[in-house]
Amino acid sequence: MSKKPDITEQTDPTKQPADLDEAYHSRVIRGLIGPILPYYYCDPDDPDPEAHARAEAVTEIMINGPNEIYIENEEGMTLRPELSFAAERDLIALARAILQFVGKRLVPEELSVEARTPEGHRVHIVQSPAARPGLSIAIRKFPSNRVRMADLTGRFQSFPARVAEYFEHAMRMKSNILVSGGTGSGKTTMVNALSELIDPKDRIIIIEDATEIRFDDNRHVLQFESVKPDREGRGGITIRELLRASLRMRPDRVVIGECRGGEALDMVQAMNTGHAGSMSTIHANSPEDCLARLETLCLMAGVNIPLVALQRQAAAAIDTIVQVARWHGKKRVVGITEVRGFDIDRGRYELVPIFVLTPNPEGPNGFSLDWTGADPKLGEADLGEGAKLGTLWQVAQAKGAS
Repeated sequence: MSKKPDITEQTDPTKQPADLDEAYHSRVIRGLIGPILPYYYCDPDDPDPEAHARAEAVTEIMINGPNEIYIENEEGMTLRPELSFAAERDLIALARAILQFVGKRLVPEELSVEARTPEGHRVHIVQSPAARPGLSIAIRKFPSNRVRMADLTGRFQSFPARVAEYFEHAMRMKSNILVSGGTGSGKTTMVNALSELIDPKDRIIIIEDATEIRFDDNRHVLQFESVKPDREGRGGITIRELLRASLRMRPDRVVIGECRGGEALDMVQAMNTGHAGSMSTIHANSPEDCLARLETLCLMAGVNIPLVALQRQAAAAIDTIVQVARWHGKKRVVGITEVRGFDIDRGRYELVPIFVLTPNPEGPNGFSLDWTGADPKLGEADLGEGAKLGTLWQVAQAKGAS
């Protein structure tokens, strides 16, 4: 028999979000989250290591109405029939508490709404009648500790150490990078790891719908978050508006959490006009699809620009596409491709794969991310004292192969 969620501690409707600190919201949400609390949160003072491991391993919690709850971790997604809420009203109370933290309300006029928790987890809520099982909530959890490059090459086995070396060179030479992949494939995790490699002296502006990208405290970082307008259409600001504003605030690099619309054109133009080393993510299943989708998003800006001119701008702006995917249940980098230009006569981008996933019985799940032998575009960059990255890269690969 499932335990009824503790809903005795309710949010105070007289208080505004600015009056409520994160600790207060955390207590309220944990009090309402009921049966899934052990998978959502573990008290830092809890002496049980298994409790910490269980909570930390969970990557997604999917609540399809009060009686159907799925838990996903590194091993996969499972239905947990022993978990349920007593009634939909308990889910509604939870949704209201989450939304209040980001200054939003659960209203009938908005059947689908995004939010985040005080811990930084991404939340999407869909109400009835759009959600047939009843109010449904998806919670995308992020690790309590930031995932670093060493974690991806080590315990997660997302890619080998020589790929991390490539990323170090790319970030040092201020490559513009798109991380491409499907939903839940690890795009934000990859951007978080890449951001670790940015020069500490750089001023970075991050623009997101909900804050997910993390930087160390000693970095010069300014974070912007989009805001939807109220029911009267007042007070909102979009990703595109924030991007335009950010370019007037002297960033060395701009990081956009995800390109979903016309802001893609502003990003491409910014990358081409002095803001090298910028990054974003995009929903696509291959490098070719990534660039095709980028074109579509740029056209959504409503600017009258010939397609071939747009394609040439995109090819000049984007240096590297990092393709990520869920591979045998794990989030992995499955390819790294460089954009070398746009062939007008053939009507297609010139793409050079640098790393590809190949069968390898000694690799994770029988595959490894291997160098294709192609020299990176960054080989043209001078590192000082006459050293060229291409030469260093070839030496490094030769040592790695020996």
